[in-house]
Amino acid sequence: MAPGEHTEARAVGMGEEVDESGQEASRMSFLEHLEELRKRILYSVYAIVAGCIVPLIYQRAIYDWMTKYFHQVLPPNVKLIFTEAPDGFMLSLKLDVVAGFLIASPFVFSQLWLFIAPGLYTREKKVVIPFVLSATTLFLGGAAFSHYIAFLQMWRFFATYSNDYTQFVPTIKEAFNFYIWMMLALGGVFQTPILVFFLARFGIIDAKFLYADGHWKYAIVVIVVVSAIITPSPDFMTQLIFAAPMLGLWWVSIGVAWLFGRPRSERKRA
Repeated sequence: MAPGEHTEARAVGMGEEVDESGQEASRMSFLEHLEELRKRILYSVYAIVAGCIVPLIYQRAIYDWMTKYFHQVLPPNVKLIFTEAPDGFMLSLKLDVVAGFLIASPFVFSQLWLFIAPGLYTREKKVVIPFVLSATTLFLGGAAFSHYIAFLQMWRFFATYSNDYTQFVPTIKEAFNFYIWMMLALGGVFQTPILVFFLARFGIIDAKFLYADGHWKYAIVVIVVVSAIITPSPDFMTQLIFAAPMLGLWWVSIGVAWLFGRPRSERKRA
């Protein structure tokens, strides 16, 4: 057998070496990574701008709907206020951008994947569609949880501090800033299974680490404590509403680590 044929047969017979060499070839310099990041961010901005077109058509309807949403926990005779002339107009534009981002979120997550993909093995790059669908669904799930449950619970709690001597009269800027902060925070928290997927694929953690040795008990304690901290109300049921999705995400993450984690033998070779 000729030397060239022997090399080719070895490459074909050992798929891991082909994958690993492919990964080596795909490594980029620091400046190339920065250029790739710039390109992905730019494409994402273009997609968000395009996503804003339809919301702009219904700008006034979205503005009226959201201000009514912010107002629903206030007494009927109390209105949201704005103290600077452009505030109402700026709120309307910000709501359009949020809607545009939600519409463009599948494309944004696909750009995130394309930025990460060069550092993965060939077989791992094939999960692009499940990644985009999962990341988008989880983020929108977190945003929906924030919109329909978390924000209203916290907003309602803050309003309870009105009494005969004080009145809760929030500005629309304060309402929006708090709303967007909660939506992004919970959208990020709901990405936990995605983060665990990458940590498991890189061999940093595995399902045994997440579940065995009593780690799951510590996780439950941490989740309950965190939900108690971020939930202003001392009511147990309200805290449970916040803790339940985080507990669910933890168990989903264990399943993700079990399904997609690197085999122990492969982690030892790495």
